[in-house]
Amino acid sequence: MTRSELIDKNKTLFWYTPESKKQEISDSLLIETIFNEGTLDDCRQLISTLGGKQVAKVFFSAKGRQKENYYPEIYHFFSLVLKKYA
Repeated sequence: MTRSELIDKNKTLFWYTPESKKQEISDSLLIETIFNEGTLDDCRQLISTLGGKQVAKVFFSAKGRQKENYYPEIYHFFSLVLKKYA
């Protein structure tokens, strides 16, 4: 699956983004939205598409306000998963 296909598959999660701008969203917004609002299968596809190292790099680079955008339980879960497997 490509990044574009992943965004198209999950386009309802990006309801606030105009259709013409959906393919331009950043990796950080893509990861944050799918981790917070997507299913576990969506998260697996995200990691498979972008690569575990890239997802971990973007995820752990979130500081301050960006880090607070993740739900606490989501941040805790994925920090454990990405530390172990990425």
